[in-house]
Amino acid sequence: MNPDSAADGGLVVVTVTYSPGEHLDHFLTSLVAATDEKPQVILADNGSVDGAPEAAAEANSHVRLLRTGGNIGYGGAINRAVAEIDPEVEFVVIANPDIRWAEGSIDKLVAAARRWPRAGALGPMVREPDGSVYPSARSVPGLLDGAGHALLGTVWPGNPWTLRYRQDNERIAERAVGWLSGSCLLVRRSAFDAIDGFDSRYFMYMEDVDFGDRMGRAGWHNVFVPDAEVTHARGHAASRNPEVMLPAHHASAYRFQADRHPHWWQAPLRLALRIGLALRARIAVRSALREQARG
Repeated sequence: MNPDSAADGGLVVVTVTYSPGEHLDHFLTSLVAATDEKPQVILADNGSVDGAPEAAAEANSHVRLLRTGGNIGYGGAINRAVAEIDPEVEFVVIANPDIRWAEGSIDKLVAAARRWPRAGALGPMVREPDGSVYPSARSVPGLLDGAGHALLGTVWPGNPWTLRYRQDNERIAERAVGWLSGSCLLVRRSAFDAIDGFDSRYFMYMEDVDFGDRMGRAGWHNVFVPDAEVTHARGHAASRNPEVMLPAHHASAYRFQADRHPHWWQAPLRLALRIGLALRARIAVRSALREQARG
């Protein structure tokens, strides 16, 4: 397949693979029902060793394997893949390979994009494998909400900072929000290009928060579309390697806030954030490893 060719209808699907196993097969199989089109699918592969991306590309003519040359992170891999797409393609679907699509989910996102011409990113309702709703549409965390959620979110889930950040009390309706989960997004290509895509400094975690925040600052909307649904088998990598994943999450949280408090007179604040998040990461890793040992 010509890497620069546009998909029929102006839609391309991009996913980042890193030994995705059987998830990728479910992703591609359920994608058939998600849209009436048959979009090109680009697998931005960050160094898989399980053979799943190669098998998928071999078995499906509309699937292209794009090797990124190493594990360059989620946002960096997405940027690499989008750069391969014809700029005339209007919409790019960005999704994790462990997403399973509900019927018509992508077509519903595209229809919402037509209703919201200033929507730069649109996200579906994300369900957990048990059917519960994951809070995928949230407000951008300020220092107070972010700190309150980080410190109390697990021990006091109903604290006001977590509720405000997660927007748990908001009614389930199509609306503009601060940011959307990067596990599944429909992105308008012109908006993606306007903010230079994802910030590749975020190796993993918080890249979607940063993306949504910058989208909003540039005058675009992030729109939650609950009529469109997907299921996400999230968290499997973090649960396997908490000693790697949890510090990475806290490092990304620091970068997000440090970028938004860059002035010299805010240096004490940045230092306090760095120390506090590093300590919290150590506590979280110890707790996760203890849970693993019990299991």
